[in-house]
Amino acid sequence: MKYNITGKNYKTYRRLEEQIEKKFDRLDKYFSEDNTANIVLSHERGKDKIEVTINAQGALFRAEEVTDDIYEGIDRAVDKLTSQIKRFKGKLQKRYQDNKALKFEFMEDEPIEDEEPEQLSVVREKTFDLRPMDVEEAILEMEMLEHDFFVFMNSATDSVNVVYRRKGGKYGLLSPQY
Repeated sequence: MKYNITGKNYKTYRRLEEQIEKKFDRLDKYFSEDNTANIVLSHERGKDKIEVTINAQGALFRAEEVTDDIYEGIDRAVDKLTSQIKRFKGKLQKRYQDNKALKFEFMEDEPIEDEEPEQLSVVREKTFDLRPMDVEEAILEMEMLEHDFFVFMNSATDSVNVVYRRKGGKYGLLSPQY
């Protein structure tokens, strides 16, 4: 696996990058050599933050950790990704059986330490009207409903978008890519 390590308000150095690569090498057995782990290091509010995203040709794995010590955050992020891979092996195998980016033979079958396998099911279904509006109006609707996200028809792009509240109180916008 290749590593793309960047710092956002954070100065990276060779020893740290080597440590990150060494720790993330534990995940190599699950992925092909063509995959890239995008790792972003940042420092916010006196804490170190590590965000990891691995796109294995459609199967997306993500971990985010905020700690006082970046090295502890690295360990916890690797553990979180390993847990995701093990927990969802069966579902990943069904969905991505022809995916050469994932190595299923190295993924363990049993659930992790006394955890019950997670059953993914819809517990509630809701319908709503999609009416065209701009992003600011969608944020206002979301705030009035006191939701964390809002689905709407973006009048500027004529596509379905989602606005959501990010940590820190700012907003994000999800747009489809065709």
